[in-house]
Amino acid sequence: MFGELIPWIAPIVVLLLILGSAIRILPEYERGVVFFLGRFQGVKGPGLIIIIPGIQQMTRVDLRVVVLDVPSQDVISKDNVTVRVNAVLYFRVVDPERAILQVEDFGSATSQLSQTTLRSVLGKHDLDEMLSERDKLNSDIQEIIDAQTEDWGIKVANVEIKHVDLNESMIRAIARQAEAERERRAKVIHAEGELQASKKLLEAAEVMSGNSGSMQLRYLQTLADMNNSNSSTIVFPLPMDFIETFMKNVPRGPSAPAGSGNGGQGVGTDG
Repeated sequence: MFGELIPWIAPIVVLLLILGSAIRILPEYERGVVFFLGRFQGVKGPGLIIIIPGIQQMTRVDLRVVVLDVPSQDVISKDNVTVRVNAVLYFRVVDPERAILQVEDFGSATSQLSQTTLRSVLGKHDLDEMLSERDKLNSDIQEIIDAQTEDWGIKVANVEIKHVDLNESMIRAIARQAEAERERRAKVIHAEGELQASKKLLEAAEVMSGNSGSMQLRYLQTLADMNNSNSSTIVFPLPMDFIETFMKNVPRGPSAPAGSGNGGQGVGTDG
């Protein structure tokens, strides 16, 4: 009986191999682009897919977000500073048909496009803008790449600049610039404080000049502050009106004799 089954073993094995190659199972995040004799037939999946071997071909396309690391690029900024910049790109396939038919390798094409776009966009900006306006640059790069990959059925979700590497001389120059900027701000703040203090002192002087009692109170407060200090020398400030009154009441010395300038000779009388 076993000898009778031997002729059927080979056809059964061939049939199982054909069925194994014809049955495809696609997960939820994949789609299959099916070609019939080389011509596009349709997009199938997910689930169980049956392909006729030798007549139909299927290419799998992953619909999940792909994280693409953009290699470091040498960029010359608008102010002629050479920096090395790398970035990361997030994209996904939204149209499997165009991703397969319109471009040979959509992953490699997106990577090359992101590198050239990164150099061209950053080259239009100064170094300060690269360091301070990174969010705006990310948005500009993302819009440009997304507009060009739309025909490929690719959606660029986000672009992030990771590092902007500078040489040592440029790092020192930026440090000196930052230090000079801090000193400038400190001087401006100090000058503004002096201006505000002078205005307040002028207002206080105008108030005290109109009220003599306030001048006396200020004088007493000054004496109290001086007594509280540890200094051994005490200076008594005197009001100007007191000094003027004192100078007016000081008696002047006797005038010199009229004949003192002639050798001290006196005037004689007749006897």
